[in-house]
Amino acid sequence: MKWYFCMLIIFSLASCQNPNTIMQNLDIQGHRGCRGLLPENTIESFIKAIDLGVTTLELDVVITRDSQVVVSHEPFFNHEITTHPEGIKITAENEKDFNIYEMTYDEVRRYDVGSKGNPKFPIQSKIKAYKPTLSALIDTVEQYISLKNLPAVSYNIEIKYDKKEENKYHPAADVYTKLVYDLIIAKGIKEKCNVQCFDEKPLNILHKIDASIATAFLVGETGNVTEKMAKLDYKPNIYSPHFRLVNEELVHYCHENKIKIIPWTVNDEKDITNIIMQGVDGIISDYPDKVIEIYEGIRPQK
Repeated sequence: MKWYFCMLIIFSLASCQNPNTIMQNLDIQGHRGCRGLLPENTIESFIKAIDLGVTTLELDVVITRDSQVVVSHEPFFNHEITTHPEGIKITAENEKDFNIYEMTYDEVRRYDVGSKGNPKFPIQSKIKAYKPTLSALIDTVEQYISLKNLPAVSYNIEIKYDKKEENKYHPAADVYTKLVYDLIIAKGIKEKCNVQCFDEKPLNILHKIDASIATAFLVGETGNVTEKMAKLDYKPNIYSPHFRLVNEELVHYCHENKIKIIPWTVNDEKDITNIIMQGVDGIISDYPDKVIEIYEGIRPQK
C-alpha cells in the first residue's frame, strides 16, 4: 500500500514536470555501499550496491597508524555497530578510545562491524564483516565487475578531515590528502572517481596537487551557496548539499556555473521523488534500490 501511494505521487508530479529538467542519466550513489540493507562501508555492502545497479559507490576513508587508507566513516569504532575482538564492551562513552589512527591495519581488521547490525536501519542484514582498506576494496570491486561483465562504477571518496582532530584521529591535512591521492593514482581510478570533503582545506590542497582530479564540496544543512563556495580556491566539479537545501534556485546556480549538484542522504520515497524532479545530477542514498525503482518510473525516454 505504501508503494501504491508513492507511485501515485510520482505520476502526479511527473505529469506536471518538464521532462527536460530530469537528468537523462542520474548518478545513483550507494551511501557507504547500501547502508540501509547491509553493514556500512564493508565489501559486502558495496558488492550488493553494484548488484542493485548503482553508478557510484560513496564511501569514507580514515588513516591507520601504519598509514593505511581504511574505509570507515568514523576514525574510531562506533559503539552501535562494533563487536570488539576480545569481547570488551564498546559504549557511547568509550568508543573514541578505540582510535583507528592509533592502530595498525592488522589490529583494525580484527573488529567485527556487521554482526550487531545498525539500530537505525531495522532491515539491514546482520553479517560478520570488517573495515577493508581502500586498496582491497577497489581490487575486489574491479575484479567483481570484470568477472560478472558488469558496467563500470565510479568512486566517491570522502576525506573525513576535522581541523580539531589533526594528529589525534588523523594526520595533518596535507599528509591525509596525499595518502588518498597517491592510492587513487596507484589503483588507476583517477578518471572514475571524485574526492569529497566538508572542509575546504583538503580540497584546496588536492586541487594544488592535481587540478584535473574531480572534487565534490560537501555542505551541511545550513549555509549560503555563494558563501560556501568562497571558501574554495577553485570551482569544484560537484556541489553536494544536504538534500533539504535543494531548491530551484540552488539547482539553477549550480548548473549556470557548470557544477553538478548531488545531494545527500535521501532515503524517503517522497523525498527521493521530489529531489529527482528538481533536476539534480545525482542522489546519494542508503537505499539505492528505492532510488533506482522510482527513477526508472519517471526518467525521460531517450
